[in-house]
Parts: sequence; C-alpha cells; structure tokens
Amino acid sequence: MRVLVTNDDGIFAPGLHTLVEFLSDAFEVTVVAPDREMSAMSHAITVTRPLRVTEYGGFGSKIPAYMIDGTPSDCVKLAVDALSDRKFDIVVSGINSGPNLGTDVLYSGTVSGAIEGVINGLPAIAVSAASAEKPNYYGAALFTVKLVKLVLSKGLPEDTLLNVNVPTFSTDQFPVKVTRLGKRRYINVFDKRTDPRGREYYWMAGDPHDSSEDDDADTEAVQQGYISVTPLHLDLTSDALFKDLQSWSFDEK
Repeated sequence: MRVLVTNDDGIFAPGLHTLVEFLSDAFEVTVVAPDREMSAMSHAITVTRPLRVTEYGGFGSKIPAYMIDGTPSDCVKLAVDALSDRKFDIVVSGINSGPNLGTDVLYSGTVSGAIEGVINGLPAIAVSAASAEKPNYYGAALFTVKLVKLVLSKGLPEDTLLNVNVPTFSTDQFPVKVTRLGKRRYINVFDKRTDPRGREYYWMAGDPHDSSEDDDADTEAVQQGYISVTPLHLDLTSDALFKDLQSWSFDEK
C-alpha cells in the first residue's frame, strides 16, 4: 500500500521524520512537504507564482521525498497530479507539533493537507501531538500506523477524513475516544507593540479557551488523556437551515 505523507511544520520537522520512520516499516511511503513551516495556512493554494520542487534525501534512498515552496494543499495537489504516476492509497498529514482541536481545524495546514487528499478521492488522516511543549511523536506515530491499517481495511465514507490528537503520556497503551469537534476560541489574541520608529503594530498570540462541556468533545477527551479521533466531513451545509430556508420568501419587498 502506498502512503503519501505531508505536513505543515515543514520537511525538516521532527514529527514528520518520526512518522515516516514508523510508516515506512509497514508501507511504501512518499513524502511531499513544505520546505519551511506553513502552520495556520488553512487550505491556501499558490496561484500567483510558480511552485518549486526540490528532491530531499533526508529519509534515505528508498523513500522518495520532495520539498515544495508552497502550502500543504499545494504539496498534496502536486504529489497526486504531477510527481507520481502511481496512485496513492491514503494521505497522512502530520505529525503536527501542537494540537488541532475544535474550531482550530479551520485554520490548520495539517488538517487541510488531509482535506486535499479527500478532495482527490483518497482516504486521509491528520495527526497532531496535542502538546507543543512535550510532543508525543512516538505515541502518535505508533498509533497512526495502527489507524492507517484500520482505514485501509475498513475504508472511510466519501468526503470524510479523520482528525487525530495524541496527548502526552508515557505508556504504550492507547486509550482512544471517538469525538466531535469542541468549541475553542482564543482570548487576549493581539499583543499591541511599538517598533523602533514609534509605529504601532500587533502580534497575534492568545491563549486557547475551550467552552465545550460535552464529554464527546475532542478538547475534553485530550484533557482527560485520551487519543481523540474525530471524523470530519467536507460538506459544511447546515441541513436544518437548508430546510428552513426553503420556506423563506426571498422575493418579498
């Protein structure tokens, strides 16, 4: 089975290297990743300039690898449409340094790398180490190998991916909870500063605030020490409002 691996932390990121090391023991792996950090790029694609592709030998001669001066979505598009004449069986994006929980998935380059795989008709998994201070790359990689095998065996519904967040713990046992997206927003988002010329500027920072009280929320599960596995669907249509809107009179003055 052929696995396409990408990320948003860049091709030199330790999480990516750990993931490739584990996956390559069980699968045929190809790596196509950004040449630098592309965090919080969401699903941006590059359309105003050419994309540069450079072969990367850091994974050894048996693992084809390329670094791209573009976004995670660019990487998957190029991999599928231009860099390989053979079909991939699954896309794995990660391992991200830090969580992608709740509404953060809307900003995440890691999740968008997986989404691009789904757009191209492939099952996909986004994987994050939920602590940037003590990222559990080993546990995340070990679990990802198991999950890839399960997905390839059981399949995923159309237009669906799995978003995985792995907390820091020291055991090889993996308590797993299937979750839904929690509610996460940021407080104290902007730090107002002054540059040496006296001009004001803003540095985006902020601390996450999770407001979900649902035990099935991914934010709650990770806090409780579970690996969170959240199925995400590309169709953002609100079915409830869809039906309600059909009764509106849009032609009234």
